[in-house]
Amino acid sequence: MIRIENLNIHLLKFHLKNIDLTVETNEFFMLMGPTGAGKTVLLEAIAGLISADTGKIFIHGEDVTRLPSEKRGVGLVYQDHALFPHLNVLENITYGLRFHRVSKEEGEKRLRRLTELLDIGHLLSRLPINLSGGEKQRVALARALIVRPRVLLLDEPLSALDPGFREEIRNALKSLHQKTDTTFLMVTHDFGEALALADRGAVIDHGAIEQVGAIHEIFQRPCSGSVADFVGMKNLFEARFQDGTADVCGIRMRMNGAPEKHHRYVAIRPEDITVARNSLPSTHENTLPGVVTSITSQGFTYEVHVKAGAVTFKTLVTKKSLVNKEIREGLEVFISFDPPSVHTF
Repeated sequence: MIRIENLNIHLLKFHLKNIDLTVETNEFFMLMGPTGAGKTVLLEAIAGLISADTGKIFIHGEDVTRLPSEKRGVGLVYQDHALFPHLNVLENITYGLRFHRVSKEEGEKRLRRLTELLDIGHLLSRLPINLSGGEKQRVALARALIVRPRVLLLDEPLSALDPGFREEIRNALKSLHQKTDTTFLMVTHDFGEALALADRGAVIDHGAIEQVGAIHEIFQRPCSGSVADFVGMKNLFEARFQDGTADVCGIRMRMNGAPEKHHRYVAIRPEDITVARNSLPSTHENTLPGVVTSITSQGFTYEVHVKAGAVTFKTLVTKKSLVNKEIREGLEVFISFDPPSVHTF
């Protein structure tokens, strides 16, 4: 378990501000945020590579704030693998054992288990230069885990990998977490990775924790504009609320209940907005006429912007839907979304 209390760190012009965070034992926790938000700084502070100005860090109940990194029981895996280029895979994996009191038999037992779990037994004699990106990351994971750390810290381990390798390592991480008793804390700027791997997480921005909770809760109910932007809640509008509706530039949106008194904004996920060529039945409470102003490919989907009155809504449609409905720029369409899709904060 990791517990951080009122942690503050000043690095030149960047500050980590009053960080309070708890990660439960054997949890797979995701620390998320945009580039430059402070994710790696916080990770390295937990690892003991950066000193705290104020505050405390506890690992499994022990105050490790002033302990050197090698005494914290923490493993750290970076996105660039950081393997020793002059050592083969076997030597890289077992390197850390020389600093721990582990018998030869126990070391060999751990090696066999990890090479089997990560499917790297056939790579033991190779040098890192002869490994693929996915293979290097598997070796880096084995090297970190062979010393049985209480906590495994992962600094964007998938970001430098090709899509095929990314899925491979993501599956390996899932398997490792299920088959070990190690607590995983992973940093990412990709919310899709968080949805695939973790049950709980936190969003950090400009050195401060913005929101902590279940991944699906952060995804569906962001508590601030910066979190909404990070999780892809692209329709974010200032609003006035009255009688179960939100008024955005003269457009009234029916909501599922009244917002809290301090709420000032509404947010709607783009995939929750439907685009149609014809007017939808009156049973659809939030239906608006509009004009398609732009269409942008997002890979497997298309982002379609529809201007309704003075407001531009961003929607996501599949390629099939785009073709079948003959959606194009300048086309007059109708958009609709259910009241529960209108989130407030």
